[in-house]
Amino acid sequence: MKSFRTCCLIFWSVLLLFSSCTTVPITGRSQLNLIPGSTILSMSSEQYGQFLKKNKKSSDKTQTEQVERVGRKIQQAVERYYTERGLAGELKNYAWEFNLMEGKEVNAWCLPGGKVVVYTGILPVAANEAGLAVIMGHEIAHAIAAHGNERMSQGMAFQFGGMALSTALATKPAETQQLWMTAFGLGAQYGLLLPYSRLHESEADHLGLIFMTMAGYDPGEAAAFWGRMAKKKDGKAPPEFLSTHPSDETRIQKIKSLIPEVKERYGTRK
Repeated sequence: MKSFRTCCLIFWSVLLLFSSCTTVPITGRSQLNLIPGSTILSMSSEQYGQFLKKNKKSSDKTQTEQVERVGRKIQQAVERYYTERGLAGELKNYAWEFNLMEGKEVNAWCLPGGKVVVYTGILPVAANEAGLAVIMGHEIAHAIAAHGNERMSQGMAFQFGGMALSTALATKPAETQQLWMTAFGLGAQYGLLLPYSRLHESEADHLGLIFMTMAGYDPGEAAAFWGRMAKKKDGKAPPEFLSTHPSDETRIQKIKSLIPEVKERYGTRK
């Protein structure tokens, strides 16, 4: 009987996985999505609000304005990219925010709905405004491609058998909260979070190049930035940003190979 029940559970889980697949709007890749977009955006806004209450914004006006300026340029590029492809409706419920937070973390992230955080600790590695555009374009690309949603859905499928998020929150609130923190890159110990897959990183690298180029920045800065991030290791434990964003020579060479095509297709846009 136990074996029969197990088989039934596996059957329904597999059926759920296949019936819940959606398509990444930009790349066309199929991905698992068990959670309605409206629910994700609502939770994202709530979690972001809680984060801002518990953490300190930077008091440096110049740096704060730079983060806001770069963020708005990337936002406009994303919106233009989507509009040109008849996908503007995908962003209708976005409420973009860009905040520079005090912290030694060499890190940045973006929640669904355009909720972006950059830590002061990563600014020296950014080195300049174009370097900051690399960081923000990459993180926004993760959100636009629904990578966090995908990781959250995968976690729910394997940990909770694909139960509805509302049910998981009601019956397993602590586990669900931790799963959210892991999936979207929040929490105190970023270095222990589940890394994005190579596929996710490749998508974010490519899309980030497109967005920063459309925003008026030189995509060539991306290779230079990731080179600086790689040197940040200096034989020690990798910085937190690298813990979830693996950087190596293969990645840098891939980015370099994409730059000519990205410049040609998107570099002359105003």
